[in-house]
Amino acid sequence: MGKLCKIAIRNLLRYKRRTLLTTSLIAIGVIFVLVFVAVTGSFKAMMIAQNTDAMLGHLQVHRKGYVASIDNLPLNLNLKAGAIARLEKILNSQPEIATYSPRIKFGAMFSTFVETTNIRLNGVEPERELATVPLLATRVLEGNKTIERGHLWLPELLAKGMKVKVGDTVVIVATNKDGSVNGKSLVVGAILGSVTGPGGRDGYLHIEDAAEILRQQEREISEVAIRLKDFDRLESFGKRLNGLLAGELNQMDKPIFELHTWEKLSPFFNIARMIDVMTFFIKLMLIAIVLVSIMNVMIMAVYERIREIGTMAAIGTLPGKILALFMLEGFSLGVAGAVAGNIFGLLVIGALNIAHISYDFGQQKGFILQAGINPTELAVISAIVIVGAVLASLQPAFKASRMDPIKALRHV
Repeated sequence: MGKLCKIAIRNLLRYKRRTLLTTSLIAIGVIFVLVFVAVTGSFKAMMIAQNTDAMLGHLQVHRKGYVASIDNLPLNLNLKAGAIARLEKILNSQPEIATYSPRIKFGAMFSTFVETTNIRLNGVEPERELATVPLLATRVLEGNKTIERGHLWLPELLAKGMKVKVGDTVVIVATNKDGSVNGKSLVVGAILGSVTGPGGRDGYLHIEDAAEILRQQEREISEVAIRLKDFDRLESFGKRLNGLLAGELNQMDKPIFELHTWEKLSPFFNIARMIDVMTFFIKLMLIAIVLVSIMNVMIMAVYERIREIGTMAAIGTLPGKILALFMLEGFSLGVAGAVAGNIFGLLVIGALNIAHISYDFGQQKGFILQAGINPTELAVISAIVIVGAVLASLQPAFKASRMDPIKALRHV
């Protein structure tokens, strides 16, 4: 095999210009794919982080039927104290969970004593909420980055529209589930930058203030947001946790809880899927480039070396060795193209990061491109190129190995 490899490389070096052009074409394809995967991966990671780490969490648990009516923020579908205790017992026993945060979500009227408008609010436990969605604090444009009792985090768009500043006193008026109305004066503790997506324009207050406004006699929550230690285990853990929650039944033997991953709660999951689809087709394009390039080179090599192949066969070279020789030539071209493409692709990605290219995402401005490629993706792309090169050389190699030596020697 070692001698065959030497012969294969020597044959490729006999046609340096053609070998260089073929290798360059494959390398350019690899560079293009690597840069595309790195850039779109950066955008996808940023988009997922803005949804999970700034608003939603990785998963959410609600009372059965709540999400179907979530636009109305129904207080009558909140989880009661008994259900909360059962849920927390399950969550506390899961080592995959880093932390979780209970929330009370409700709609209210927001008044500055001069103007009034509607607002969506989240009552949260500050420390647990900021641990579950760590990017929430980074959305604070001005004011205190801790949600204190008697304070309100106000969305930027609402603050601008109502001409409200940090330190102003406002009134929140809400109707509880029994239909009675209650209000509470709060101080604007911070102005919160908006993000694109569900919950991106919600206000935040302390969960005890929310319970007071809604006149809750016992503990109630609308949802529990969950953060995992390893985001990559979201799918597998979600299925297991969903199975555990499905076993919790009410008095009518119906499920109490429903579990949703961020993917089911955010419309931006469809964009993430589209990115994956585009990446898949870009890889198919790379395969096409490799197949056409290698097959063209190998067909030409077989045609130009017919008499050489006939001589090899005439002196007793087995068809299997002739087949292996041409396949090794294709393999060598694939390896050379993949290595060159990986090196220059990583250099281009590094240059993009050094350039600090910025882009906007919805209401968020000035995100810095942080392109990166993980070793697994690098290995997959390299494998695609090498396997494609071997497959492309298979037909010409098979033709060479089956060539009649007498006819080949007569070829002019």
